[in-house]
Parts: sequence; C-alpha cells; structure tokens
Amino acid sequence: MKYFAVLALVVILGPAALAQHQTFAVNPDASEVKMTLKTTHELVNGTFHVQPGAIEFDRSNPRMSGSVVVLATSGKTGNDSRDKKMKHDILQVERYTTVSFEPKSYAGDIASSGDSTIQVTGMFTLLGTPHEITVPMLVHLDGAGATAKAHFVLPYVQWGLKNPSFLIWKADNDVSIDLSLSGRLSK
Repeated sequence: MKYFAVLALVVILGPAALAQHQTFAVNPDASEVKMTLKTTHELVNGTFHVQPGAIEFDRSNPRMSGSVVVLATSGKTGNDSRDKKMKHDILQVERYTTVSFEPKSYAGDIASSGDSTIQVTGMFTLLGTPHEITVPMLVHLDGAGATAKAHFVLPYVQWGLKNPSFLIWKADNDVSIDLSLSGRLSK
C-alpha cells in the first residue's frame, strides 16, 4: 500500500514537476553584450556578439545549466587601433576565441509569466580561466518568448587580464557589463 501511495504521487505530481523545466534558446541576432570602461579621458563603450546557445532551468528547482558564449574577436569600441589592442593584448584572441558564462544556480523565484528578479551564480570564463560570479538578472517570460537582462562589474585585472593604461591615459581595473538576451522558451 505504501508503494502504491508513492507511485500515485509520482504519477500525479510528475507532469507538474516536468512542466516547470524549460529551455531558453538565445537568439543571437536579438541579444548583445555591452561593456563600459572608465578612463581618465573618456568612457569607452563597446559591444560583443552573442553566439547561439541555451539555458536550461526549472522554476521548481534552483539549478541551471547551459552557457552564454561571446566571440572575443567581435568586440568593437568604434576605434580600430583600440579594438586591435583590446583583442590581441588584453583578450588574447589568438589563444582564447570566446568568453563565456555558465550558470549553475539561481536564488529567487521565476514567475511563469511577467518579470522576475533573480541572482544567478555561475562560472565566467576569461582567458580560459573560470571565475565564480553572482549576477543580478531581470527575467521576463511571456508565452514562448523570454528576455534576460543583467548589469554587473567584472574585475578583469584581478582575473588576469592586462590593464590597457599607458602614459597619462589611465583605465579602471573593472569593466561594467550590460547583458541583454532575447529568445524562445521550450519545454
């Protein structure tokens, strides 16, 4: 009788639990990464191209998997010589073609529709070295569509990247990142 009760719960609750599991397929054409670096003379703004990818999550369980991948060679700041220095001297694109974030878990609740604010913890990989980071994220679910937006600061020098400062032009050791992902949901 005890086994029958457990089996009945699995049969009854199983579909509800499975309905919570979703995949967010990132549309690279509608997504982007923006960066802002403060310097003594200007704010350097740049963009990077997001690659196709997917994030799997379950609204009833705080684990996540998948990745958001950015082509390191796609960085553009509007200044060709600065972009060349950024790609070759700082991001070392000859050795490390991508920068990625792999979410592992989240804190907070993801509503079945509308806006939700969560804290996503995962591994951010720069120059081939993963670094754990927690990112505040605004998630919006609307039927089969979804967006995720985040603003956070990366301590790029602390994480092993070269600071681009020279002579009297000084750059901060941290860079601000604005992540904007758009895509489709599936079960």
